Amino acid sequence: MATTGKIGVTTENIFPVIKKFLYSDHEIFLRELVANAVDATQKLRTLSSIGEFKGELGDLTIHVSVDEAARTLTVSDSGIGMTAEEVDKYINQIAFSGAEEFMAKYQNQAIIGHFGLGFYSAFMVSDKVEIRTRSYREGSKTVVWSCEGTPEYTMTETDEERRHGTDIILHISEDCKEYTEKAQIEGLLRKYCHFLPVEIAFGKKQEWKDGKYVDTDQDNIINDTKPLWTVKPSEITEEQYKEFYREMYPMSEDPLFYIHLNIDYPFNLTGILYFPKIRNNFEIQKNKIQLYCNQVFVTDSVEGIVPEFLTLLHGVIDSPDIPLNVSRSYLQSDSNVKKISGYITRKVADRLQELFNTMRPEYESKWDDLKIFIQYGIITDEKFADRASDFMLWKNTDGKYFTPKEYADLVRENQTDKDDTLVFLYADDAVDKMSFIESAKAKGYDVLLMDGQLDSHYINWYENKNEKCSFVRVDSDVVDKLIRKSDSQTMSLTVAQQDIMRPVFESQMPVDEKINYTVAFEAMDANDAPVVITQNEYMRRMKEMAAVSGGGMSQFYSQMPDSFTIAVNGNHPIVLDLLDKVEKEYGDKLRTMTKKIDAATAEQNRFVELIKDKKEADLTDEEKSMRSELNEKLSSLLEERNTRLREIGSANSRVRQIIDLALLSNGMLKGKNLTSFIRRSIELIER
Repeated sequence: MATTGKIGVTTENIFPVIKKFLYSDHEIFLRELVANAVDATQKLRTLSSIGEFKGELGDLTIHVSVDEAARTLTVSDSGIGMTAEEVDKYINQIAFSGAEEFMAKYQNQAIIGHFGLGFYSAFMVSDKVEIRTRSYREGSKTVVWSCEGTPEYTMTETDEERRHGTDIILHISEDCKEYTEKAQIEGLLRKYCHFLPVEIAFGKKQEWKDGKYVDTDQDNIINDTKPLWTVKPSEITEEQYKEFYREMYPMSEDPLFYIHLNIDYPFNLTGILYFPKIRNNFEIQKNKIQLYCNQVFVTDSVEGIVPEFLTLLHGVIDSPDIPLNVSRSYLQSDSNVKKISGYITRKVADRLQELFNTMRPEYESKWDDLKIFIQYGIITDEKFADRASDFMLWKNTDGKYFTPKEYADLVRENQTDKDDTLVFLYADDAVDKMSFIESAKAKGYDVLLMDGQLDSHYINWYENKNEKCSFVRVDSDVVDKLIRKSDSQTMSLTVAQQDIMRPVFESQMPVDEKINYTVAFEAMDANDAPVVITQNEYMRRMKEMAAVSGGGMSQFYSQMPDSFTIAVNGNHPIVLDLLDKVEKEYGDKLRTMTKKIDAATAEQNRFVELIKDKKEADLTDEEKSMRSELNEKLSSLLEERNTRLREIGSANSRVRQIIDLALLSNGMLKGKNLTSFIRRSIELIER
């Protein structure tokens, strides 16, 4: 006899709510239905193991099938099934959950989730849903239930003979007909059900016969019922860990190492996390961790669920304490998820510390690949940063590794400046910056190699956390100013001579829209290079961080041109010889012009002294006019002299040669400029 009724819900029609808000992806419906089938099968196994089910378990494979012509999808299991009363309770009364009640009675059994709302996810893609079910209980009848997406349903008990279990038949709606395509469904089953603990069959295995693929009699099992993370670590070999990684990430290199997670208090969690080798931009490596709930796939978008820096790891996390039937935003705020996040951070730190303490040579050999993970953790997770200080490593340009404390102790005596600040010198490229590194080493300094993607961020973090410490890149200034000691070097060039030579060097500065160059004169050792190209530490670091971070002020810095200083060695014989030649070429006119400039400067200074106590508003028109005339007179004289000096400089190939040598040393001489340099070098040799 057929009965009809209304589903017991608190709203008049829950189905529009289900379709819009229950899940962010409609494809989740398949995960829910298969998880329910696994749940029912696991329940039957439990009942059999404790003697409450006396029959033969038989083949418990779950079958998923599609009929594209009829536009149906069917999920069939041989689990506990349902009586009419149970259908009424668990299907018609959405507020109840079969799993919750079952768990209350049979504790410590692996029951996956909640049947209620999970079942109703089927209506996200269906016009009509049918249930055909028969309970494992003696004398049970087959129950047929159907609903067309409204609160009304029909339910009938029949004498139809069938095995215990349940068939869920979905009549797929027109706008979701892709869910009747075999390739689509197999892809979803492999995505969401790949590790479920009951075998799931989708069609038959095929073989090549008579020029085409044909079905065999063997079920096409799409899942691995006992994935590696469910096995005790003591029973797993190193090769099995690697094989599992290759299965999960077939296009990746073997991982650096793994961490097997296994905890049962204060929450349940298992899993395996791998440290992969990262070869390029780390952004594209995120979201490689798969989150499971009792082997049911939940998400691989784990940002906000696991600590930020661990999104770079690969692997699997499985916990029954992770809510299954909710959105990622809910996951992020769930208290259990937050506890899990903290535990994983501690476990990762413990594993890294263990490797450092017991296998330091191997740890150091993997450091160049590990570095990005640990730096990312340090700058984004304060608790991890506290732990990481003991296993963080710095590498110097000689290829030796030190903890920050070890390195500070090594260089403290020789690399502390006059303000008692410990200065860590570093290079971002051991080859391109070789001349700067060698100059620093000649002073007895040691140089770190900081060539990673996050080094600028890490350096800023370290300087903020540690007082009286500073990182300075070896090409950020001339070697004598990298670590400012109490004794400063004097310069042979006077200020007046520097003013003469500045336009000479400016005349030969490279032209590049993306780079700004300025000329400065520095007191260096006479044996140092005649010209050195340096880059401001602060601005360069801001641009490097902007390249990684993006947005806001980062965008502002990233759009600014690079700024370099052409530092001229005011004590170098070549520079002093150039000065002598410039003065001779300009001749007596230079001395005459310089006297005029000195006189105009003195006159301007006297006038400034005269009006220094007056505010702008108190100046008379005559005084303003006089100030303007004096400024224009001095500017005109300077421009006249500088124009002539630029003419002399632009014709001097030695000026361009020593600038190009500095550019070449920095790896900045390319294209036509490099070709011109080579030709000029040959000409100078032939003279």
